[in-house]
Amino acid sequence: MKYWVLGVLCIGGFVMLFSNKTTAKEKEKHTFYDYSFRSLENNEPLPASMFQGKVVLVVNTASKCGFTPQYKELEELYLKYKDRGLVVLGVPSNDFGAQEPGSAKEIQSFCELNYGVSFPMAQKEVVSGKKAHPFYLWAKQTLGVLSAPKWNFHKYLVNKEGGLVDFYVSTTKPTSDKITQKIESLL
Repeated sequence: MKYWVLGVLCIGGFVMLFSNKTTAKEKEKHTFYDYSFRSLENNEPLPASMFQGKVVLVVNTASKCGFTPQYKELEELYLKYKDRGLVVLGVPSNDFGAQEPGSAKEIQSFCELNYGVSFPMAQKEVVSGKKAHPFYLWAKQTLGVLSAPKWNFHKYLVNKEGGLVDFYVSTTKPTSDKITQKIESLL
């Protein structure tokens, strides 16, 4: 019995070892540029490849959240660094507390009227769970399960080569030293 259990554990270890190598290879194959969104403004394709050579902060947003005022700081960050190569990409999501119930027109109008948002915004997407947008599934796979969005205004930072650099939880303000110093080091 002891040898049977040991054998099962060894086989399980080999399966995990080889499946982790496959995962590592898959991680190497993909970059942010492999993914695409749709524009909030006109529902046209918004391929991430259009941001090649830029640093990108991807943020899942919501209009009726306690963190919604972060739109103001996201716009400030975008205006401060856009000429140096930063793009902020807003991705509305209704995943957390149903706090983004509006249509594309309603979301766009809200962002423009209340916060003067001029950075690119994508159509509303699922950002958590098994049905998440492929970018969010890749981000979770690449940076680990703890990097998955737990609430609105979760942020991912992408370098100029399309690699994921870091993630920031909702409570991390867009203009915090933690984020701005990292952006400056990547620009």
